[in-house]
Amino acid sequence: MVIMTMTSSPAFLPVLERIAEEIERTPGRGRPADYIPALAACDPRRFGMAVAELDGTVYGVGDWRQPFSTQSITKVFTLALDLAREGDELWEHVGREPSGNPFNSLVQLEYEQGIPRNPFINAGALVVTDRLQTRTGDAAGELLAFLRAESGNASLEFDMEVAASESQHGDRNAALAHFMASYGNIDNEIPVLLDQYFRQCSVAASCADLALAATFLARHGIRADGTRLLTRSQAKQVNAVMLTCGTYDAAGDFAYRVGLPGKSGVGGGIVAVVPGRCALCVWSPGLDERGNSVAGVAALDRFTTLTGLSVF
Repeated sequence: MVIMTMTSSPAFLPVLERIAEEIERTPGRGRPADYIPALAACDPRRFGMAVAELDGTVYGVGDWRQPFSTQSITKVFTLALDLAREGDELWEHVGREPSGNPFNSLVQLEYEQGIPRNPFINAGALVVTDRLQTRTGDAAGELLAFLRAESGNASLEFDMEVAASESQHGDRNAALAHFMASYGNIDNEIPVLLDQYFRQCSVAASCADLALAATFLARHGIRADGTRLLTRSQAKQVNAVMLTCGTYDAAGDFAYRVGLPGKSGVGGGIVAVVPGRCALCVWSPGLDERGNSVAGVAALDRFTTLTGLSVF
């Protein structure tokens, strides 16, 4: 794996530098996620952006080496890890449709009999984590090992302060899990599942780490070591669900503006994939009212505009 620095001259570096300059001049960066106390103190004007190419070359601008709380971005990786193990059986327990409701909503579960709309809302992510836990005995540990291997960063770790903070304010996630368990759609004990889920969301990683970790989706399912995690069809499925469901109930606007598969997290990060070309990660902690990074979405919008790269 090649790690390039800002002194290198990779293909997209001038584009990233231009974007960083534009973002620096942009007022109004949104607000950090204040309902998770451990995230509330983040400076909304921090900004980093990284690109990882198919050969593992990675480069970036701004705070691209600064670890941040990945939060829901990790749902992409747990989805891939479980889909690799059980294939299409997964889709009997979680859907693939946009929800149109907030990511932590309970509204649809009752009239859809405990089957979440997609793997990226909290209910769907709980189902995926539950199923990965059943198959591995340590879903969060499996995720962390995967991120370390794909990023080449063996020091990646859970942020237990963030995990504890989420656990202390996790009543709605507990309610979602119990409700789905009442329909037989959860296998593990709820406290075990919630511990796995909160640790999963607490992983601290940088833009460089996450861009590298997501590059297997740009390589159509091939990992950094050349082995295949997903079939080409499964990689397409994950990218498709990212495009339609990856940015909460703003996925339509994200597809309209950015035109790439993407997954955001309330820590302010967004990963995006250009199939066959590269993966990106952008981070800025200030969020809009739907939980997506204001500067992050703007930066990815500019990237696809300036480069002409999108899936459309």
